[in-house]
Amino acid sequence: MNRVNDPKREDWPEILRRPTQTVADIEKIVESIFEEVRTNGDRAIKKYTDQFDRAQLDTFLVTADEIKEASDSVPSELKKAISLAKSNIEKFHAAQKTTKVELETMPGVMCWQEKRPIQKVGLYIPGGTAPLFSTILMLAVPAKLAGCNEIILCTPPDKKGNVNPTILYAAQLCGVTKIFKVGGIQAIAGMTFGTETIPNVYKIFGPGNQFVTVAKQLATKYGVAIDMPAGPSELLVVADDSANPAFVASDLLSQAEHGTDSQVILVSTSEKLINAVEQEIESQIKELPRMAIAEKSIGNSKLILVKDDETAMDLINDYGPEHFIVCVENEAFYLQNIQNASSVFIGNYTPESAGDYASGTNHTLPTNGYAKQYSGVNLDSFMKSMTFQKISKEGMEAIGPSIELMAEAEGLQAHKNAVTLRLNAIKSN
Repeated sequence: MNRVNDPKREDWPEILRRPTQTVADIEKIVESIFEEVRTNGDRAIKKYTDQFDRAQLDTFLVTADEIKEASDSVPSELKKAISLAKSNIEKFHAAQKTTKVELETMPGVMCWQEKRPIQKVGLYIPGGTAPLFSTILMLAVPAKLAGCNEIILCTPPDKKGNVNPTILYAAQLCGVTKIFKVGGIQAIAGMTFGTETIPNVYKIFGPGNQFVTVAKQLATKYGVAIDMPAGPSELLVVADDSANPAFVASDLLSQAEHGTDSQVILVSTSEKLINAVEQEIESQIKELPRMAIAEKSIGNSKLILVKDDETAMDLINDYGPEHFIVCVENEAFYLQNIQNASSVFIGNYTPESAGDYASGTNHTLPTNGYAKQYSGVNLDSFMKSMTFQKISKEGMEAIGPSIELMAEAEGLQAHKNAVTLRLNAIKSN
């Protein structure tokens, strides 16, 4: 990892720069595939599935027989683990339900807010080197709790045209309505426009590589909402001498193995701790099956020594990490002052892996500094708020004159007339 000692504030932007391509680098590719899918539908989907996934498919829809066969092949112990994770995720997200907000703002003027589910949602589940079946739990469980009518899932097939069995098992367990063997840009385009086979949706969820991230952003130009900009995974750990160096190293490597464009950062006031963690990384990385991926990611990563907790806190808020682990003696300081982080993990015995899988919190989170303005996926992500109002005659008499004055001041005479007519009708009765 790259070591940085007491960096100057003016150098922070460069030191904390993510190892990602700019949107301009890949936007033209995404736009051309979108246009082809919009024009040619399934034919374009088949073309790009062959080109990118090396799979030639006659149909994309996963059949009931395929789901049953896949489910039967998943080991019982893994099913138990998935069941435990699903239960915790359900508990935490069910607790996020809110009641109707109702208020009489003044006599005769009733206002209230209710939530309604988004009717059609699309879930994107990465396959490739790491089939993220855990992401299905994070997305389909709250979608089901919210009451979404259609839950569409797209995930890339392997070269034989198959989907990872655990992905299919988790999808049917969590109530996904249709599963399609489609990945990458073409999957996002399919869910955006709809094809002969793939339904269009109102909102798209799920992580992916930089191409998927740009594709999701492009989808918003065509009236489809997205959960957030979620690109390559990242982790920042703040630790001091109270931290276990082996634990810290394992957390850094757990994110580094996600992909070659992932980034991990350790911030510390202790050079001794940094040295120990660096040694642990060198030792632990050799045992990883995904060592080659982790090594490239580690090349993008930093070990940053700072002079005090206040400087560390400023730097962390400036970075806005996706995952933020706090392993320090003065943890209260960091918990009180963290402003920009997607998900926070506290103490030596709270690995980031817990949030990835089974603690109950959601692991679909904003990356690339978007924690400064976006929330991670939660129950409300699958719902929209609607406001209602009902005004009685008495309420109109009370509020009407103010509306008339404001409308007239803005030069909107028809707005004023809509109130004046009602006030005159009330007076004439």
